[in-house]
Amino acid sequence: MTDPATTPPSLQVSGLAYAYPDGHQALFGVDLTVARGERVALLGPNGAGKTTLVLHLNGILTAGAGTVTVAGLPVAKAHLAEIRRRVGIVFQDPDDQLFMPSVREDVAFGPAAAGLRGPELEERVRRALERVGMAEFADRPPHHLSFGQRRRVAVATVLAMEPEILVLDEPSSNLDPASRRELADILRSLDVTVLMVTHDLPYALELCPRSVVLSGGVIAADGGTQELLCDEELMREHRLELPFGFDPRSVTVPAFPVG
Repeated sequence: MTDPATTPPSLQVSGLAYAYPDGHQALFGVDLTVARGERVALLGPNGAGKTTLVLHLNGILTAGAGTVTVAGLPVAKAHLAEIRRRVGIVFQDPDDQLFMPSVREDVAFGPAAAGLRGPELEERVRRALERVGMAEFADRPPHHLSFGQRRRVAVATVLAMEPEILVLDEPSSNLDPASRRELADILRSLDVTVLMVTHDLPYALELCPRSVVLSGGVIAADGGTQELLCDEELMREHRLELPFGFDPRSVTVPAFPVG
């Protein structure tokens, strides 16, 4: 076991501000720390800056001001290859990530590009597919799979890189109830840090003990997911809507560590 006292956090964002070239200021000094192994939901209305923040985590965007570090490594040109291995982003549409003739080749693509070969590569692919319950589909063309299966393969392509942090963009969108539950079971079983960007508040409550509300380019709230979802004033102010009839108090969730 790693010692949490000496292990750097999976993610440390300090004073992150960013304006797009057209002058639109998307982030105004964001501070966020995510410890190794935490599962955190990133909530907020459209236009809040969530995507801008995520794109800083693997250096697609670089800060106008402030710093981002992943597992103690600053997100900077010198470390970009390693940062992109450590930050696995699963996009909302799995077809943005699956482009090879077979599931196996899709999952092997990243590790092979990083230099893995032979039995070691095969083992990495097998393990990633097993973790998402898709090992028996290794030889199938991705486009023959259901949407939910494709999303699980997309997660496997990222897990094959053995990331430090898994960033999921709207992971439950377009999933039928069974696929939604299967993906939740998989995400709960993973031993990686998870940052989940979602509008699906019940899913955030089910999977993430902690949530961060990003609104207008700043962090408006950070705490236990259940506590935040029960704060009607906070929810209204930041345009966060629970499904009709859903009561967050009715869900039994793991205790959020305070302090």
